[in-house]
Amino acid sequence: MSTSTLPTAAEAGPPAGERTAAPRKGRRRGEVSPLGRLTSHGILIVASLIALFPVAWLVFLSLGPDKDDYLRPGGIWGKMTLDNYSFVLQNTNFFDWLKSSLIVSLGTTVIGVLVAATTGYAVSRMRFPGYKKFMWILLVTQMFPVAVLMVPMYQILSDLQLIDSYLGLILVYCSTAVPYCAWLMKGYFDTIPFEIDEAGRVDGLTPFGTFTRLILPLAKPGLAVAAFYSFITAFGEVAFATTFMLDDKKYTLAVGLQSFVSEHDAQRNLMAATAVLIAIPVSAFFYLVQKNLVAGLTAGGTKG
Repeated sequence: MSTSTLPTAAEAGPPAGERTAAPRKGRRRGEVSPLGRLTSHGILIVASLIALFPVAWLVFLSLGPDKDDYLRPGGIWGKMTLDNYSFVLQNTNFFDWLKSSLIVSLGTTVIGVLVAATTGYAVSRMRFPGYKKFMWILLVTQMFPVAVLMVPMYQILSDLQLIDSYLGLILVYCSTAVPYCAWLMKGYFDTIPFEIDEAGRVDGLTPFGTFTRLILPLAKPGLAVAAFYSFITAFGEVAFATTFMLDDKKYTLAVGLQSFVSEHDAQRNLMAATAVLIAIPVSAFFYLVQKNLVAGLTAGGTKG
């Protein structure tokens, strides 16, 4: 006589009506599909090519030996040369222009960042009468166009005997760079906990000592952005430099670039070569501050 055993519930499995299909693999939350990833990469590649095309085109035109090669760019391929660069470096005041640009740009950067950092720190930490209105006044100064400011600034520099001087041009550029940089630094200082200032006072530091020894090292990203903005503002400005600098050896690179275009002639091949050379100092400065640049641009967006 044989005996049979009934299967247990675990062995028998769920009832026929309750059987479920095998789980399907799906994307995790926030994961991008292959098609979406391909599309985003394609868009970024196209955007990069669009951004790089003007630079590549400028370099290409700078290799043409004739001033009218920009009208027939296809003919440059068979006669590429570096003669334009040799002419600019050997037969123009390029190095004088470079020296003037570096003096003015670095001077604007040092003075502008120093003033903007102290201003931003004072408004961020101290509650003196009218501190909010003071920041709005700085913002209002950015609303006036260059044409309106040119005459009064020229009169002020003339009274101070600063026409055709590097210091006068540096002060003019600081009046443009400091308001924006002060707002930038104020927003960045707001993200640094106030407890650090209190700890500095407990350790016996003066307010200025706290600022220089504790706060500034933490504000390097913000300082990098302010320095880069001040440098670019002074390096590429044309209107003020053309008006206030009279000696052609004191021209900045942006003003010297205009010397290749006159009423009756335009040496565009030399202008293109000079423009490529001008981009080198800016690229070098950007390389020095790039580590802190992105962090500084985004850090002041939120407080906390």
